[in-house]
Parts: sequence; C-alpha cells; structure tokens
Amino acid sequence: ELMDKFRKQAQEFGAKTLFENVDRVDFSSKPFKIYVSDKEYEAECVIISTGASAKLLGLESEKKLMGFGVSACATCDGFFFKEKDILVVGGGDSAMEEATYLTKFASSVTIVHRREEFRASKIMQERALKNPKISVMWNSEIVEMHGDPDKKGLESVDIRNIPSGEVKNHLTDGVFMAIGHKPNSDVFQSQLELNDAGYIITKPDSTLTSIEGVFAAGDIQDFTYKQAVTAAGTGCMAAIEAERYLEGH
Repeated sequence: ELMDKFRKQAQEFGAKTLFENVDRVDFSSKPFKIYVSDKEYEAECVIISTGASAKLLGLESEKKLMGFGVSACATCDGFFFKEKDILVVGGGDSAMEEATYLTKFASSVTIVHRREEFRASKIMQERALKNPKISVMWNSEIVEMHGDPDKKGLESVDIRNIPSGEVKNHLTDGVFMAIGHKPNSDVFQSQLELNDAGYIITKPDSTLTSIEGVFAAGDIQDFTYKQAVTAAGTGCMAAIEAERYLEGH
C-alpha cells in the first residue's frame, strides 16, 4: 500500500511506470539501451534499483507462508515474535546476528544449520552460543513447513537429520531465513563493475557506477545495511546526481 502511494505520487510529477522485465542492457554507448524482449528503450541516464533477493530454501510451503510466520528479515519482523519459540536457518555472520537480535523478543531461538560447524566469525559465534536463549540443531535442514496463511500461519516444520536421514516434526512459531542475499544484477554482469558477490560497485560518497551516467541505489549496491531507510537515502542521492549529470550534459 505504501509503495503504491509512492508510485502514484511519482506519477503525479510526470513519471511513467512500466511493469516489464528487462532482459538485457547495453551501456557501451549513448544513448543507453534497455531491452524488454524485442522492445528497445533509450535513455541518457539510468538509475538501477533492482535490489537483492533473500536466498530461500525453495520450498512451496515456504513461499506460501512468507509473511505468515516465515521471514527473511529479523529487524523487520522480530517484534511480532514476542515470547515465541522460533528457528533461524543459517550458519554465517548474518545468522548469528539475527539469532542474537531475535533473543530480545523470542523466548527461545534455535539455529538450524546443515553442517557441524558455523562459517561465522569466531566473535559472532561466541556471542550467539553464550546466549542462554540460543540453542543449535547441527547437521539439520528444514524439508517442509506446515500451516495455513489464512488461519494461524506457520505451526510446525519437518527437520531432517542429514547424517541419519531421520525426519522429525518440530513445533515452532516462526522461521527466519538467514542464508544470505543474492543481488539482482544478472543483466548487468558484462556491463558494469560488480564485486565478488555480484553487488554493483559505486564510487565513494556517490551512487555513480563504473559508467558515467549510470547510477545504482538501494540493496543492489548496499551489501552492509539492507534497510528500507538506507535504500531510500541512496535513492535520493541517485536522483540528485542524475539530475546534476543531465544538467551538465
């Protein structure tokens, strides 16, 4: 609803909105070219704000229950799990950080991890494992989720012990996915400078990319904060920089 209001406000100021999927881009010469199937759009300036997608397990039930007990953002949804028993999936720094953060609200947090040791840094591991509210299910993976989005939401998950193959049902109020994010940068692979994880690299204190006239804002270039408020901030920066660029050319 909020995003729809943003869109309508932008349209009142003359912005056009197209609901299409971009297949490829050509930033090698001006005007820049953006392709949607066989349609070609030309632009003197481009702001990229394609974001990053949370990595998920790929279960149909996970998709169905997203927002109904399943989340990929502890800072967004943690408050809704006061005095609840929840699971965190992952083994890296973000999983430790999310699990520790969620203990502010939840009565218990169980980390479900596929291996018998974490990838997280030692200090992050220690912080999580010392917390009396946090326990760990090693060598385990969630294979199914149960619940009804129209009723109570998520109620339980099936967890498989990887070495034995045994599957057990586990009652839980919530599951937080913390297995990382994938930036939506596939169409820019051969066009712009990206970091090893695929995020678009921008100049310091700027949203300018490796090509003059192409700017990037939000989670497509922010792999540190990943918050709506920081995305909005860089969106504002990109708009101002794009306007200045066009005025100067």
